[in-house]
Amino acid sequence: MKIQFLGGVQTVTGSKTLVTYGKHRLLVDCGLFQGVKSLRLNNWKRFPADPREIDSILLTHAHLDHSGYIPLLVKQGFRGSIFCSSATRDLAEIILLDSAKLQEEDADFANEKGYSKHHPANPLYSQKDVKEALKRFDTTGVNRWEKLPGGAQFRLTPSGHILGSTFIELEIEKKLLVFSGDLGRERPLLYPQAERIEKADYLVLESTYGDRTHHPSDPLTELSKIVFDVHSKKGKLIIPSFAVGRAQDLLFLFSLLKSRSQLPGIPIYLDTPMGIRATEIFESHPNWHTLDRTQMKAMWDVVTVVQSQKQSIDVMRSEESSIVIAGSGMISGGRVLHHLAAHLPDPKNSVLLVGYQAAGTRGRLLKDGISELKIHGRYIPVRASVLEISGLSAHADQAETLNWLRGFKAAPRQTFINHGEPQSSDALRVKMKDELGWESVIPAQEQEFEI
Repeated sequence: MKIQFLGGVQTVTGSKTLVTYGKHRLLVDCGLFQGVKSLRLNNWKRFPADPREIDSILLTHAHLDHSGYIPLLVKQGFRGSIFCSSATRDLAEIILLDSAKLQEEDADFANEKGYSKHHPANPLYSQKDVKEALKRFDTTGVNRWEKLPGGAQFRLTPSGHILGSTFIELEIEKKLLVFSGDLGRERPLLYPQAERIEKADYLVLESTYGDRTHHPSDPLTELSKIVFDVHSKKGKLIIPSFAVGRAQDLLFLFSLLKSRSQLPGIPIYLDTPMGIRATEIFESHPNWHTLDRTQMKAMWDVVTVVQSQKQSIDVMRSEESSIVIAGSGMISGGRVLHHLAAHLPDPKNSVLLVGYQAAGTRGRLLKDGISELKIHGRYIPVRASVLEISGLSAHADQAETLNWLRGFKAAPRQTFINHGEPQSSDALRVKMKDELGWESVIPAQEQEFEI
């Protein structure tokens, strides 16, 4: 049996792990590379394995860095089943369709303006490709074993990261492999706590925040202070947000602030059609979150939803002081780009970062203090305040990861640390050795191990 790391290696994007046993192959996660150009170019390279020879995909959760390559793999010949929770399947549908739509629009725009090096510019995949891929999804319940070809079996266990997210336990030839996917916080804002796993022969562990702990401050208090400050300056607060997970966190926090009379009279716009749809999906999967109907209604009541492009432009052009929650979370595309292009030059405005910003993204550039940001081929001066609330992260930090690992009755034979930038992965490796006595390895891209 072999395990090969095809993505999410010394980076936080493109998660893909290939497991080969006998004549069978399966892929755990199938994510898209994002961030710096050298990573994004991997999406256009020939896939390291023949997609036609892969039997199955096991999907931990729906985020694009774990699911976004699936339509391309199907386009290249994958004909197996894609196993995941029902909530993951529903979220993956809107995430993948949105990804395809943005790629098609970007290609059209590049062809119209003539700035692409490729003639014509083409998307990685189309909405038609996504619809073909969705036919291959096969949902399953949690905490029960399901059979795979070649005598293997797998089980999904809730991980507390986003709606529908799971750990994957994979049993092959009496060996147990555990994949963390993205490990949630110890006290998730909207989800049940991640369940404990007690044993593994081999563990593949994420390390997004492997070198740090989240700030202990209360995000509710921080958010209220930021909003009052922007309102006092009669400015705009632009919040780039992941449509799945983070947008719902923000709606919940704003609804709490409103119920406690801790919000000024300022309109809040949810300008992400995908975020609107994701919030609707929350309502159809009540077993996957901790919100009741009253709380869900309060979340809708606190915002004005923005569906059409015209409505979005009207919000952007309005001179009123307001809060705009718009996709995407790392400012890689979407409507948030238009809001930032319009409002970054004005010092009375603010941008609030509320999630992880991968290297090479516009979000990371803003976080690091860049003086101008390239948007749609133009350089926009950054005079607005750039703020951050780190306590909203949906990823376990170093201390929380170690606490989860302490739930294992014995150390795995081998732990592979992935899905983290190099310093994060190595810091976690050292800490695991010092505090738990566990040996671990950080794989290189396309490195293969016999297990």
